[in-house]
Amino acid sequence: MTQATTEPELTGVRNFRDLGGLPTADGRTVRPGRLFRSGHLAHATPEDAAFLATLGLHTVFDFRNEADRRVEGPDVELPGVRNVNVPLNDPADGKEFWKLVHSGDLPQLREILADGKAAARMSGSYQKMIVERTAEHSRILHAMAEDSVPALMHCAAGKDRAGLAIAISLLAVGVEREAIEEDYLKSNAPHRRYKVQRSSTAPDGMSPEVMELLSPLFDARVDYLRAAFETIEETWGSVDAYLVEGLRLAPETREQLRDRLLAEA
Repeated sequence: MTQATTEPELTGVRNFRDLGGLPTADGRTVRPGRLFRSGHLAHATPEDAAFLATLGLHTVFDFRNEADRRVEGPDVELPGVRNVNVPLNDPADGKEFWKLVHSGDLPQLREILADGKAAARMSGSYQKMIVERTAEHSRILHAMAEDSVPALMHCAAGKDRAGLAIAISLLAVGVEREAIEEDYLKSNAPHRRYKVQRSSTAPDGMSPEVMELLSPLFDARVDYLRAAFETIEETWGSVDAYLVEGLRLAPETREQLRDRLLAEA
């Protein structure tokens, strides 16, 4: 599937893309220039910021928490664009774990990440965001239905928190599941991946084994997204019930969202 627009060459913003062109089950498509996703905007160059300013954005949704923002810095200011911070995980959640990732040694990393534990941790975090962050995801969808489009959604890497919020937004307007998964997996492209800052002084700090242990944390694996979809179905019974009961999305609000994000049939 090809996206409707050519991707720009951004140097300080990773994982940027327009969701335009993705198909819905009823034959419509996401309108180009309405919904974008990326990694954080804190390191955007003046050229990057100039490009982003041409998108006509109404709102940038930043899903980073306080800890992320301390490490990476605040987003660049874009003229006339509203910045909305909606943290999608607890700032303290996993603090010791990430300290270990950044500077830990091999035996400790093996203990917490080997034998499928890292991938299980990732799937679990997606499931947790579905169940525990209904208020935040509801707020995002209602904001877009009301006025917050064109919108750009990002977290740190633009892969997990943004990936899930984008997936939920696309589900809400009826985009085909396969197309959602295909877009999600684009975050694996080498030029899109988050640059991990590691300060390990351990002898094995950057060894192939350490990088292998860490890889599930920095991969976009379809199993993670499917774990979220399964949790929706196990908890609410269907996507429609999740949208209505979990996210309080009334049929008319959902229709408004479709009008804002989709091209005419």
